Amino acid sequence: MTSAATTTPHQPWIDALQAELDALEAALLRGDAPGVEQASAAMQAVLQQAPRTPAFADPESPLRRDTQSAAHRFAQLRQAVLRSNAQNERAVASLLPQQSMQRQPTYGRMVKPSPLGGAGRGFLTA
Repeated sequence: MTSAATTTPHQPWIDALQAELDALEAALLRGDAPGVEQASAAMQAVLQQAPRTPAFADPESPLRRDTQSAAHRFAQLRQAVLRSNAQNERAVASLLPQQSMQRQPTYGRMVKPSPLGGAGRGFLTA
């Protein structure tokens, strides 16, 4: 059995994960907060459907490589959101000092741990 034949069953999951990352990136670029929430929730749903397979433990597995690539991309998107949020908060603080003290951050980490484990920690809310 070839390596390509063993990874084929997982390709639809990776494709769905990449599609949700594309949707999240597009919503972020549009500045569409509800779209970011929807794309992030959809991505969370895809992550919950991750295949249960020993291929994740194999360092040479295309599934593991593709998943790590998607995780890296998500981390980059998250960092872009956090940088943008910090800029927005500084702008609000300089223009409306009284209001900035009452505002909650638009994007941030989930304070309480997710019952879903690691996948829930990367969830963005708007």
